[in-house]
Amino acid sequence: MDPVHAVLLLVAGFGAGICNAIAGGGSLLSFPALLATGLPPVTATVTNAVAVWPGYLGGAAALRSRLADHRSLLPKLIITGTAGAVGGVIALLAAPPEVFGALVPYLVLAATALFAAQPMISRRLAGKGGQSRLTLFAGVFLGGIYGAYFNGGMGIVLLTALALGIDASINRLNGLKSALTLAVSTTATVAVALFGPVEWWSVAVLAPACLAGGTVGAKIADKLRPGMFRAVVIVFGAGAGIAMLFT
Repeated sequence: MDPVHAVLLLVAGFGAGICNAIAGGGSLLSFPALLATGLPPVTATVTNAVAVWPGYLGGAAALRSRLADHRSLLPKLIITGTAGAVGGVIALLAAPPEVFGALVPYLVLAATALFAAQPMISRRLAGKGGQSRLTLFAGVFLGGIYGAYFNGGMGIVLLTALALGIDASINRLNGLKSALTLAVSTTATVAVALFGPVEWWSVAVLAPACLAGGTVGAKIADKLRPGMFRAVVIVFGAGAGIAMLFT
């Protein structure tokens, strides 16, 4: 691997790990970095899915105490999200690579916009009543498809689905979201590791950097100003998406 590319992946992976620990959206850093090393879009997204998986495991483990209020609902949600993830993986691997390549700029821009709007969405959903179980399971299923097809912004999509279907605070729902992102990510990781064009050298560089960034981010999350880091990710994601539109 080119030393410059290795440094780029180390920096992007570390930043993605910190970002996921603080606010989510880390794939908006790691995925464009993989594209910048010359990987095709499908290879980049499946490589990213494998590389960021350890961070989802750590997040789910850290927030497992927040699952107590919804333990009876958790198995059904995991089955629903996993079923959606299977559909997302099939769509990713079965469709011509040109289809994903054409969609990538719009997916990056959409995920960036959702990431930017996440604080406002969280505030509006925090006190929302009249939740629907149909909306809940439909949202989790679609979130599973999205997360397996394109990882960026998956946690925000799933958290929104949970808030629309469960009457609980966003902080309490974050534990369920972490468990669901782990389930979707695990399904996608296993599938693409077996059948997808994973670039394992990139995983070897990116995965430890993501894990290290996540560890550091978890320790400094209470001290760092998330708004500043969020602004960096939004600018980076928007710039990457716009650049992809014209390449």
